[in-house]
Amino acid sequence: MQKYLLWGAMGLVSLVMVMGGVMKLTGQEMALASFSTLGLPVWFGMFIGVCELAGAAGLWVKRTSALAALGIALIMIGAIYYHVMHTPLSEGVPAIVVLVLCGFIILRRRAGA
Repeated sequence: MQKYLLWGAMGLVSLVMVMGGVMKLTGQEMALASFSTLGLPVWFGMFIGVCELAGAAGLWVKRTSALAALGIALIMIGAIYYHVMHTPLSEGVPAIVVLVLCGFIILRRRAGA
């Protein structure tokens, strides 16, 4: 049962990261607007998009899964910061959910699952 919960968490996080990464790398304004709001260059948004895609793939390699989840968690902390400072917090709920799921993945993978 735990194995299926882990796979479900990994699947959900991967889906969100692939969608976000592809949106950033294809230059979708909605996905890149937060970076300009924070005073960051567009290339940083593209870099985060690459990291999101790499993290989504890394989740599925047992050896790199915990590290990929940690990297995604760091990105989500940045996303939560953006939402706390610049939008209604309700818009940050998906980032909070992904952060919690990353914590679960890290704990399960560190436990040897």
